[in-house]
Amino acid sequence: MNVEKAGAKEKADRFNFTMDKQARLKEADSHEEGNSYLLRLQLPPGHYVIRGLTCLSGHFPIIGTFFAPLHEELTVTQPGVFYLGHVDAIVRERTGGEFKAGPSIPLIDQAAAGASGGTFDVLVSDRWGVDEATFRSTFAPLGNARVEKAILQPFNRALAQDWWEKH
Repeated sequence: MNVEKAGAKEKADRFNFTMDKQARLKEADSHEEGNSYLLRLQLPPGHYVIRGLTCLSGHFPIIGTFFAPLHEELTVTQPGVFYLGHVDAIVRERTGGEFKAGPSIPLIDQAAAGASGGTFDVLVSDRWGVDEATFRSTFAPLGNARVEKAILQPFNRALAQDWWEKH
């Protein structure tokens, strides 16, 4: 997950949170099933933008690189445990000038994986009723801690498109 301080200008203002073994909830054998991860991040108080998720599709001999955009603003004001929501990011074939799910290079890998010819449909939802048991059983230190909801805003395709065109 790529997070940056609001108005980030340099590398020190950007944070990349990577998946560890606990985060890997389900890694499917097929792209139709998809993968599921439990993400957690610790941030000091401040204003941030969750840029998105850098993803890999690694089925030898093809390795595809994807970027699922979120561009969600997040303000951390106090210590605590917060549920930001459930994110479904699904690759589909892009039409017209829609943002790409990944770069075009290397040509064969990115095309075969669907990154250069695809785009993402992203849905942010509140599934705490389903997700709570999984989070608590996976992350034992969470215990009975109070979890507050701070659900991210719905995905803004126009914002993602504009950001992609400028970068």
